[in-house]
Amino acid sequence: MNQRALILANPHSRSAGAGVDAAVVELHKAGIDVLRPAWREGESLAAAIERHAGKVELVVIAGGDGSLNAAAPALIESGLPLGVLPGGTANDLARTLALPLDMVGAARIIADGQIKAIDVGEVNGKPFFNVASLGMSAKLADRLNRETKRRWGRLAYALTATEVLIEARRFGAVIRSDDGKDTPVRSLQIAVGNGRHYGGGMIVEETAEIDDGRLDLYSLEFRDVWKLPFMALAFRQGRHGLRDEVRTMSGSRFEIRTRRPMPVNADGEIVTQTPAVFSLRRGAIKVFVPRI
Repeated sequence: MNQRALILANPHSRSAGAGVDAAVVELHKAGIDVLRPAWREGESLAAAIERHAGKVELVVIAGGDGSLNAAAPALIESGLPLGVLPGGTANDLARTLALPLDMVGAARIIADGQIKAIDVGEVNGKPFFNVASLGMSAKLADRLNRETKRRWGRLAYALTATEVLIEARRFGAVIRSDDGKDTPVRSLQIAVGNGRHYGGGMIVEETAEIDDGRLDLYSLEFRDVWKLPFMALAFRQGRHGLRDEVRTMSGSRFEIRTRRPMPVNADGEIVTQTPAVFSLRRGAIKVFVPRI
């Protein structure tokens, strides 16, 4: 009996529809039947998965990191394995999983059937795959609206990031690690990573993996904001922690408190605010990955 895949595409993605039909052909070649329901206006991806979970053996999401984040609660609840067809602007989870960034190539990975369990981070109970953060990145996520990303793609990130950088100011926070130690900081940004990639290919920490059972935190404590652009290569390599102005920690749980509530961004979407508790769900979601 053939497996059946539920395919959901984010209609607001810049790549919505592009490549999905060709990906379906690849799945059919592998003997995978496809359930591709019409988009219900106002229905979340998680709700769509819940509605069809009993009819399929796997879920395929065509979209970017925001779409995958939106689907995460239903994937955890249903236990259905996830196939990723990269269709977003950054596609950081796809990069972390070493997937091809074209939909046909990614469909072939799904058809091959290799599955592994990955960790999922949580901030105040909201799941994230890549990174959750506050400070500059949260301001960036707040200002990047759907239409801007759809129209300008990666250029929208660059332009908006420049605006945020110019306006950046340090804020006070207290970080409590899983050993109960409190660390006061003055920071431009505090980020907690679960996966490896974020921000269009930057690396959370040099050795970070999405199934390593740990969260990796960094805090940017530069007094001089102009130094940040010169850190670009270090962030691409995950070696920013070598700088004195960057505080790093690893653990399974962090709590961050600020004097006033601050928005927290998870996988590119504002999902909660401080005080924020970051935790880890080990092996919470199964995903299709390339064979090693």
